Amino acid sequence: MDTMLEARLQTQQRNTQNTQETSLWSSGFGMKLETVTPFLGKYRPFVGRCCQTCTPKSWESLFHRSIMDLGFCNVILVKEENTRFRGWLVRRLCYFLWSLEQHIPPCQDAPQKIIENTGLFSWALLRFLNCVFLNVQLHKGQMKMVHKAAQAGLPLVFLSTHKSLLDGILLPFVLFSQGLGVLRVAWDPRTCSPALRALLKKLGGLFLPPEANLTLDSSEGVLARAVVHAAIEQLLVSRQPLLIFLEELPGAQGPRLSALGQTWLGLVVQAVQVGVVPDAMLVPVAITYDLVPDAPCDVYQALAPLGLWTGALAVLRSLRSWGHSPRVCVRVHLAQPFSLQEYTINARSCWGSRQTLEQLLQPIVLGQCTVVPDTEKEQDWTPATGLLLALKEEDQLLVRRLSHHVLNASVTSSAVMSTAIMATLLLFKHQKGVFLSQLLGEFSWLTEETLLRGFDVGFSGQLRCLVQHTLSLLQAHVALLHVQQGDLLVVPRLGPGLTHLARLSAELLPAFLSEAVGACAVRGLLAGRVPPEGPWELQGIELLSQNELYRQILLLLHLLPQDLLLLQPCQSSYCYCQEVLDRLIQCGLLVAEETPGSRPACDTGRQRLSAKLLWKPSGDFTDSDSDDFEEAEGRYFRLSQQSRCPDFFLFLCRLLSPLLKAFAQAATFLHQGQLPDTELGYTEQLLQFLQANAQEEGFFECADPNLAVSAIWTFRDLGVLQQTPSPPGPMLYLSPTFTSRENQEKLEQFIRQFICS
Repeated sequence: MDTMLEARLQTQQRNTQNTQETSLWSSGFGMKLETVTPFLGKYRPFVGRCCQTCTPKSWESLFHRSIMDLGFCNVILVKEENTRFRGWLVRRLCYFLWSLEQHIPPCQDAPQKIIENTGLFSWALLRFLNCVFLNVQLHKGQMKMVHKAAQAGLPLVFLSTHKSLLDGILLPFVLFSQGLGVLRVAWDPRTCSPALRALLKKLGGLFLPPEANLTLDSSEGVLARAVVHAAIEQLLVSRQPLLIFLEELPGAQGPRLSALGQTWLGLVVQAVQVGVVPDAMLVPVAITYDLVPDAPCDVYQALAPLGLWTGALAVLRSLRSWGHSPRVCVRVHLAQPFSLQEYTINARSCWGSRQTLEQLLQPIVLGQCTVVPDTEKEQDWTPATGLLLALKEEDQLLVRRLSHHVLNASVTSSAVMSTAIMATLLLFKHQKGVFLSQLLGEFSWLTEETLLRGFDVGFSGQLRCLVQHTLSLLQAHVALLHVQQGDLLVVPRLGPGLTHLARLSAELLPAFLSEAVGACAVRGLLAGRVPPEGPWELQGIELLSQNELYRQILLLLHLLPQDLLLLQPCQSSYCYCQEVLDRLIQCGLLVAEETPGSRPACDTGRQRLSAKLLWKPSGDFTDSDSDDFEEAEGRYFRLSQQSRCPDFFLFLCRLLSPLLKAFAQAATFLHQGQLPDTELGYTEQLLQFLQANAQEEGFFECADPNLAVSAIWTFRDLGVLQQTPSPPGPMLYLSPTFTSRENQEKLEQFIRQFICS
């Protein structure tokens, strides 16, 4: 551990010395800085392995170490070598020739025959993608794993994140170009106009009929569900690959997990269970953009449905701006495929008892109890559709937990783009501005920290070129000011620009989530002992017991939404607590402290075996199990006194500050809000309050509609708000327990203990 920390410090010192040596840039910002390549050639982690607990056979059989070295390819770049011909004319017509050479197996299905005739369409789509994107990168090793899974003769089901309306066009083209055939895409009808929906149906797109969500006893609903079941069964039997989006679009106000995606996945699970096909291979997919091309300019505006005219206008705008505006980079990630049948058998053994957030946290918030219950949190914000409700309760639970498991795999395999790193630095470290020379060094530092945590980055190359490209993409939210010393000052624009940066920085949060949770938990533990504005040396004096840290981490885990944490269902909270503590020790923030008279933590010579078994099924660990949390009472830690620790600790705490500050302001708003009100109406009230506070205090990153919705739903689960059905929609009102101002202040104080000012 000491060796790793020393290596980090030496790297930082070298980078600091390098940035002090300057040479004239021939292009770019027109200032004197050195061209540095700090992470080119560094270790690039191979991400996307499947869960070894739930799918051990898939984990072993569909992977080989040799595929890690295969590197990346640009899917939309077609050269002479990609065709069967050679010559100067081929180099000019290679896109067209490549499109003509694509072979699709014949099919008797009439709509499928339309898809087969894709020569000219592939050429036009390829040219359009080259106008919109600078490159679309795909790891060849990940593609090799998918090809190996396809050789088993089982249907492939791709389960993807959702970042843009273009995902449904880009992902099928990427996979088609790699020899996987034509994908059938399960579209969300809300994202398409009626005309575009009709066209996509003719091209093989799948749409869920609205009658399928009718009540279970409705004859129309029964017929619609039978038709959908038959269509999915036929698709799986013919082994056509299927693409399902498990995530809602970022602009959608609501749960992160898509109800429609869960429905399609439930149909696949049911088809395998009844024996229509013996098994199906599930492939988690993630797609990341430098900047989402169709993101709305106003953060408070949802994405408009994509239509034929809007699509045509977008194409014309892209062609007109080609060569003038910066194009974005894209990374497509294919995680390791795994067997649905294997997951179904193994995952059921990891299910344990769960309690609601109100049962877990409300007594502790009100000071009625100090012990955290020994159970997991049950929180699911995604509504169940009619097709999912038609399944047995056990199968519904299987689909919900499988969805969380796959979404976790997709997010953890996603590469971090340069805009996410830049937005994080500007928002949480340099909101008042930073010199470009300093920003270059910190960009390099945060990139290396991301790679050290096992997350890949979606860029490489010269540092100055990367920073120039990134700032050009963020030019609407960042100002560049010349100063007398010849340097540039990079300043984030106040207002909605900070909200945009906060949304971009959320893409980096999974890489640092464990440390961020741990840092905020330590802040909460020290809140009652040391003043927040006190010096770091004073905070380092305090002893932190392991039991206290576990308790504080658990409290914060229960408070944070499941949509943010995306914990694997097979991992218990206590295991995650240990992971958080390990991360804090590895990054150097916590150091072990031996108390007088206690046995050193490294002394294992006199340890005796516990009377309990020292093994147990994974995911079934509690504080009374073989981990023996009771022995943790004698283990203590202190905050490290290294010079880098105060800034890094503050940086980690600030990663969760937009969400926690929004929750705290929502608690303040309880005595000002007009209740009862509909959920939509109260969300508008709270959002206006957050916007007013942002104008006064400058916390624009908190004025996000998604954060307002998360706060309201968390308070509903916590028992602060209660909900009753009504003709205009669900009505919210304040629960009797929290009508008193005293309990409202207790809630606010509970939340604010985790916020580092």
